Amino acid sequence: MPKQKTKSSAKKRFKLTGTGKIKRKHAFKSHILTKKSKKRKLALTHDTTVHKSDEDNVKQMLRLK
Repeated sequence: MPKQKTKSSAKKRFKLTGTGKIKRKHAFKSHILTKKSKKRKLALTHDTTVHKSDEDNVKQMLRLK
């Protein structure tokens, strides 16, 4: 049986932490930044974790499950 390939899009977007959580970037930080406040843009800069309800789907795309 051939090896299972990970989804290239997921491979580029998600990273695994040491405790097994999945890190992701915030959306809405790529363009049209002039109308967004400095506070909002700064908050979008920091990484966050994937929501618990989405973890199973992301793990399946990364072939961790």
